[in-house]
Amino acid sequence: MSARPTQVPVADQLGTTSADAGLAVAKQDHLFAALRSIDSLLIAFSGGADSAYLAWAAHAALGSKALAVTALSASYSGHDREQAMAFVGATGIPHEFIETREFENPLYLANSADRCYHCKDELFERMENLRICRGFASIAYGINADDTHDFRPGHRAAQERAILAPLLDAQLTKAEIRWLSRAAELPTWDRPASACLSSRVPYGTAVTPELLAQIDRGESVLRRCGFRQFRVRAHGNLARVEIAREEMVRALDPDTAARISAGLKEAGFAFVTLDLEGYRSGSLNILLKV
Repeated sequence: MSARPTQVPVADQLGTTSADAGLAVAKQDHLFAALRSIDSLLIAFSGGADSAYLAWAAHAALGSKALAVTALSASYSGHDREQAMAFVGATGIPHEFIETREFENPLYLANSADRCYHCKDELFERMENLRICRGFASIAYGINADDTHDFRPGHRAAQERAILAPLLDAQLTKAEIRWLSRAAELPTWDRPASACLSSRVPYGTAVTPELLAQIDRGESVLRRCGFRQFRVRAHGNLARVEIAREEMVRALDPDTAARISAGLKEAGFAFVTLDLEGYRSGSLNILLKV
């Protein structure tokens, strides 16, 4: 896996022009220089495209002095765990799992608009304990330049705990990270956007391990049906299914729709509805504006 993206055509399916590619490479050079200036680093690694790229870059820059760390809890899906393990297995990046206990925090369970703050605060506290125990110099996570345009209470927790944000500091966008990941032959370059299972629950509805396990089972149904980008949003006993617009036609096929409905009811939902607006990241944030 190359540290410089030279083997991929600059005009690829991400729509990257030669000028865009040159800027992305320059940003990556800045990222590597910043990472090399750090003595040693723990990386919060979920297995998504951003954290995978950061873990790869840190490993390339620091070798064994970089350790990817994945938090295990009821909010982390079994599929995401499998993807994370496959990535570190394929790349040889040093990696460990730790357990987080956000479900012991009533403020997290209440699922108010700052739920992600309490989640990230718990994650970074556990990582700080590991950092001190192992003698690592710093902790980093994979927020990118595009993420600052959305509601991200978890970033406040990172700032309060002085967690590094190398991708944001390099002003790398999501599209650039995907392009650079593809150039480096990382299997995560086109991985669909992911998020913790709690993000499927409307604010104000308590999150519980049982509810999240139900959502996880529901999303496994969609995965088995061959869909790539989707969410199962839980509204009480109703599952509101978001599927990427380019996959919507297949979801509306009567036989496929019947499979989805039957599978989600088997997962524990009484009613199943398909959201005609399709998948969009953070769709539940609209509730913060009404």
